[in-house]
Amino acid sequence: MSHRLTSVAGSFYPAESSSVLEMIERFNSILESHPDTLQQLNALTGNAIIVPHAGWMYSGFTANIAFRVLANNTPDTLVVIGPSHRVGFQGISISDMEYFQTPLGDLTINLPLVEDLMNRFPISNLIQAHHEHSTEVQMPFIKHYLPHAKVVEMVYSYAEPAQIKPIISYLLKLHGIAVVISTDLSHYYSLEHANRLDSICLDAIQKEDVGILQNGCEACGIIGVEAMLDVAKDKHLESIILDYRTSADASGDSTRVVGYTSVLFR
Repeated sequence: MSHRLTSVAGSFYPAESSSVLEMIERFNSILESHPDTLQQLNALTGNAIIVPHAGWMYSGFTANIAFRVLANNTPDTLVVIGPSHRVGFQGISISDMEYFQTPLGDLTINLPLVEDLMNRFPISNLIQAHHEHSTEVQMPFIKHYLPHAKVVEMVYSYAEPAQIKPIISYLLKLHGIAVVISTDLSHYYSLEHANRLDSICLDAIQKEDVGILQNGCEACGIIGVEAMLDVAKDKHLESIILDYRTSADASGDSTRVVGYTSVLFR
């Protein structure tokens, strides 16, 4: 059996299952202390989300909300698409391993879907691209909320939104498939400046207007976000911003912050 092994367990998120569960329980206890918000979240369904990918202590609460909501729709397979931070390459790579390792147990990779996507689209298989935290940090959430779901991991580097858009569009036509777009927002500005830049990203997402993204949005996964917004507009999906915050909420440091959001498309 071939495994996509964890590469950032113990740094971006806990390596021990008990600690992973403790963090998720802590995130949910915060939600449960706001029953009106929780009731609204429990009523939402959709088959595509945007989530952040920093260390869980900073962005885990924001990501947890999106996966908790996505689980309301009980998808059979989640396709996680994120930017490459370590390896530069042309286009998009997909993992063809059999299993994805997480501290909560292995997730099965949907190999028939992997093969289908590689046959339909110009997607490569670059093994070294799949030591990527932007996709990996999502997998323990998936294993927790949808333990029997399968996954597909896709990583892009030097790519255009036009290369990713048809893939997302095709996936959302399939029964039981959900799409997860991974991105953080602005990086290492003052809190005030970060809020200004991130408001551009959030405005573009709410209006599903990719032109607004070019007015100063500094999302590191902007390619995937733009592709997702194009698909959402074409398919008349509603975008709902579930959460926005910065690393300052966790660290208390407002001098060099990173922005995070989670979004549902329905």
